[in-house]
Amino acid sequence: MTNAKIIPVILCGGSGTRLWPLSRKSFPKQFVPLIDNKSLLQLTLERVAQINGVGCSSEAICVASEEHRFLVAEVMQVAKVKGPIILEPIARNTAPAMALAALQAAPQDLLLFCPADHHIPDAQAFASMVQQGCAAARAGAIVTFGVVPSFPSTAYGYIEQGATSSDGSFGVARFIEKPNADKAQALILQGNVLWNAGIFLAQASTLLEALQAHAADILQSCQQAMAQASKDHQFIRPAVTSFAACRSDSIDYAVLERHKNVAVVPFSGAWSDVGSWNAVADLIPADEHGNRVDGHGLTIQSQRTFIHSPHRVVVTLGTQDLLVIDTPDALLVANTNYAEQVKTVVAQLHMKEKPEASLHRKVARPWGWYDSIDRGDRFQVKRITVRPGAKLSLQMHHHRAEHWIVVKGTALVTRGEEEILLAENQSTYIPLGVKHRLENPGKTDLEMIEVQSGSYLGEDDIVRFEDTYGRVALEPTNI
Repeated sequence: MTNAKIIPVILCGGSGTRLWPLSRKSFPKQFVPLIDNKSLLQLTLERVAQINGVGCSSEAICVASEEHRFLVAEVMQVAKVKGPIILEPIARNTAPAMALAALQAAPQDLLLFCPADHHIPDAQAFASMVQQGCAAARAGAIVTFGVVPSFPSTAYGYIEQGATSSDGSFGVARFIEKPNADKAQALILQGNVLWNAGIFLAQASTLLEALQAHAADILQSCQQAMAQASKDHQFIRPAVTSFAACRSDSIDYAVLERHKNVAVVPFSGAWSDVGSWNAVADLIPADEHGNRVDGHGLTIQSQRTFIHSPHRVVVTLGTQDLLVIDTPDALLVANTNYAEQVKTVVAQLHMKEKPEASLHRKVARPWGWYDSIDRGDRFQVKRITVRPGAKLSLQMHHHRAEHWIVVKGTALVTRGEEEILLAENQSTYIPLGVKHRLENPGKTDLEMIEVQSGSYLGEDDIVRFEDTYGRVALEPTNI
C-alpha cells in the first residue's frame, strides 16, 4: 500500500457569484486570469503537479460542468496536466462530485480533492501538508486539511482539533458552521481551531465505503450514472437521468460530520479561497493609505479603496472603504463591509432577467473567443479570434447574414460550395441561409470583425451540420 498512487481531483464547479461582475456563470472565477495572468484553475493544476515527493502523478481528474468542458480542457493543456474530465450535467455539490471521481479511480488510489479556485502560493508547503496526511489516509482515514486562522473570519467554517495521532495528524473533535463575529473571536481565542479549507485526502475505497454508510442514495445515483457514462476523448459524461436524480449535498454534511474516522492536518502557509472582492484585494500590495489598484486605477485622497480596472482609467476621489470593479459591460461599486453580499446582487439581476448576471460580453469558445462590441436594431458587431488550426462548425442561419473582415492572420472560408482564402484587410459576405465555416489555417491567431444583420441575431439561430468539438446541432450561445 505504500506505493499507492496519489491522484489529484480538481473540483471545478462553482459559479463564484461573490466576484461578480468579473466572475459569471458562463466564465466563473476559477477560469479568470487573476494572478500573474494565470487562472486559479491553472495555478491549482500546476501546484498539484509538483507533489512528486509524495508520489503524485502528472495526471489529474477534473470534475466540471458540461458548460465549461472546453475551458477546463484548455487550462489542463496549458498546465501540461493530463487526465479525464468528468462532466456533471447538473450541479449537485461536492459529495456527488467526489463520488464520481472515486468511482473513476482504482480502489487503492489516494485521491487528493482540491477546489479549483483557491490560492496557495507556497507549493512546497502545500506538498509537505499533503505528505503529512498520507499515513492517516493509507490507514483508512478521510483526511481533511485545516488552515491555521490569522483572524476571526465569519466567511469560513471551522474544525476543532482533537487528540494528536502518532502519524502527525489530529482527530476531529467537531465541525463548526460559519460563525458570527463574536463566536469567531471566541473560537480564535480557544486556540485549537482551524479554517475548513475544503481539501481532502482519502483512498477511493475509503470514500466509497463512507458514502455507502452515510449517503447510500448519493452513491447509488452516482454508480448508476457512471455505469451508463459515455466517453468522448478525455470527456466522461455520467448518465443525465441517473445523476439528475441524485440529491445535492456537500461532503461535510453528507459524510464527514457523521463519519468516525476523520483526521485533520493543519496548514500554516498562506491560503485564500479568493471568495470575495476583499480577498482579491488582499492579494495586491497596499499603498500607505491602504489603497490597492489592479489595472488602470488612480486613487486620490482615498483610503482603503480597491480598484479593479484592466480596460480603462477609473479614478476615485475622497473615497473610503470602497470596492470599484470595472468590466466592459458592468460596474460594481460597493462598501468593503458588503463584499460578502455581492451574490445577492447577482440573484436580483437574474430576477430582472439581465444577461449580465450570467454572461460576459467576451465569450470563450473551444476554437477561441468572440466579443460583442456593439449592437443595435437589426445589427451586431463582434470581434472574433480563432486559434491556429481551429475551426468553427459548418453552419447556417435562418435570420441573419454576416460580413467578415480579416484584421490579422489568414482565414479559410467555406461559403456554400466555395472555399475562399482571405488575408489581412480582405473581406467576404455570407448571405442568409448559406452554409458556411471559418477556419484558421495559419500558425498565428486569426482576428476578425464580424458584422451581423437581420431580423433576429440570437445565438440560437444556428443549424450546425459538422463540428470538430462534438457539439449538438443546436446549442445556444455556441458558435
